[in-house]
Amino acid sequence: MKIKISLAQTQIQLADPRFNLEKAVHLISKSASENSQLILFPELWSSGFDLANAARYCQHNKVILENLAVLAGDLNIAIGGSLLLEENGQIYNTFTMISSAGKIVARYNKIHLFHPMQENLYCQPGNHLQTVDFPWGCAGLAVCYDLRFPELFRSYAIKGATLFFIPAQWPLKRIEHWKLLLRARAVENLSFVVATNCAGKIGDDYFGGSSAVISPWGETLVEGSELDEELLHAEIDLDGVARARRSINALNERRPDIYQL
Repeated sequence: MKIKISLAQTQIQLADPRFNLEKAVHLISKSASENSQLILFPELWSSGFDLANAARYCQHNKVILENLAVLAGDLNIAIGGSLLLEENGQIYNTFTMISSAGKIVARYNKIHLFHPMQENLYCQPGNHLQTVDFPWGCAGLAVCYDLRFPELFRSYAIKGATLFFIPAQWPLKRIEHWKLLLRARAVENLSFVVATNCAGKIGDDYFGGSSAVISPWGETLVEGSELDEELLHAEIDLDGVARARRSINALNERRPDIYQL
C-alpha cells in the first residue's frame, strides 16, 4: 500500500506560537492540496525550547490542538509533531498525532529528555511507548533525542510497527549523527523512518534540517537541505517492509535470552 507523507522543515520562531501556527496552517493546507495523507512537524514547533515559559505554552498549545483537529478533519490530512503540554499537573514534551478525521489518536510523552538543553529541569519524562494504528499500518512515535536509544525502536518493531515518526530539533553541529542514526534505525528494524527536523537559527542555536524519509533498506527517499526551510513530500510503499523482512529475517532470529539488558 502506498501513502504520501509531507515533512514540514521549518525555522521555528522562538517564543511566538501565533507566528508558528500561521506558518503551520499554510503548510498543512498546501500539503493537503497535493494529496498528502499526513504532515509531520518538528519538535516543539509552536514555541521552540523556551522552556522557562513552558507553563504558558501549555495553554496556547491546548487551543492550537483544538484548531488543528478541526483543520485536519476539514482537509482530510493527519497532523503530527511535538508540543509542550500539561498532564496531571506536569509538563511534557508531547508528540501528538491528529487523525485525518480530526481526532487526537495518540499522545507520546518524550521518554529521553535532553539534559544539555536543560529539558529535564522543566519537563517530566514519559514512561510508556506509543504506537498508532493507521488504516495502512502501525507506526511507532519518538522525539529527537530518543533516536539515540535503539531499544525503543526495536521494541516498536517487535510490537508490529513498520514505520517510525520522529520530530526533532537537532543541531547543525551534530547533523551527521542525525543522518547516520536515521538510517541505522531503519535498517536494523527493517522499517521506514519519517523524521522532520527544524532548520536555521533559532534563538542562539543553529539547527541542521536534513529532514528525511528512509526505506527499510537504508535508502534515502527524500532529504531536506541543512540550512533552509522546506516542505518535502515522499511516497512510501509500505509493502516494502514485508518484502525486506522476508528477505532478511533478523527480527525473528534474535536471541534475547542471551543478550537481555
